[in-house]
Amino acid sequence: MSNDPFKNLDPAQTVKVLPRHLAGPGPVDLRTVWPFPFDEDWSLHQPEVGTAYATSPCLRLWTGFVPEPEKRGKGTWTIGANRVPFGQTTWQITFDATTPVELLNDVHAELLDLYLDDRYSDQDLLFEDTTAPHEAYAPLFARGWSHDVKTDGTQNFLAPEGLGGVRHRYATSGSDGPTWTAWGGYPSEPYWQVRLSAGVPTTLVAAFTASLISAEPAHRIAKDVPHTRRHLYIATATAKQPPGYSPAAPPPAGPSPGRTR
Repeated sequence: MSNDPFKNLDPAQTVKVLPRHLAGPGPVDLRTVWPFPFDEDWSLHQPEVGTAYATSPCLRLWTGFVPEPEKRGKGTWTIGANRVPFGQTTWQITFDATTPVELLNDVHAELLDLYLDDRYSDQDLLFEDTTAPHEAYAPLFARGWSHDVKTDGTQNFLAPEGLGGVRHRYATSGSDGPTWTAWGGYPSEPYWQVRLSAGVPTTLVAAFTASLISAEPAHRIAKDVPHTRRHLYIATATAKQPPGYSPAAPPPAGPSPGRTR
């Protein structure tokens, strides 16, 4: 795409854009990213500055945000799971703070679903998930993502315009690196990255990839869209917003995209 679709828009206009992986982080609020029942039994620690975190009632799940505005990724969102409270971390997901907020919300919503499934049954889906890996990457094919299998035990999936990707390490022997990684932006200098360690439930990976290719547009202010804007499509543009306006990120439409309930 050679023309800038934002050229004739006021920088303060709000727009709905696709694809999500090139939309930029969007307006972030902890309670939007973390859709947990804090008024019931989940704990939230939200200082004015510094690290914020949330924990499940069983103390086996935790998620945190460390802001680092001076660094390229602007900080880190981290999800961790321990088999026993305060024990060693069994698996972990890290997101750059520049990751689109819709992806963050959808993964955390699926995390809450898994937690509730475990809590009200004899399952342990947070640690014994049997979802097959292809359920996480097969939907990418339907949206035109390319597929390349390497001899080093990895397979790569690349977005149609080449500015987003997912890597799956299917041969896990002899490596301590993440089982899944994803990014948006130019491969040599990605705008955001996500890393999912070994042991992360494939159901969460599937929620992530479903959100990644969702046809539900991302809501953004024109001036906040990153340098990949020439590869974005504007679904709609609305009126210029008043100074200081900072909308909350919209909730996902209907159930979280990972599973049907």
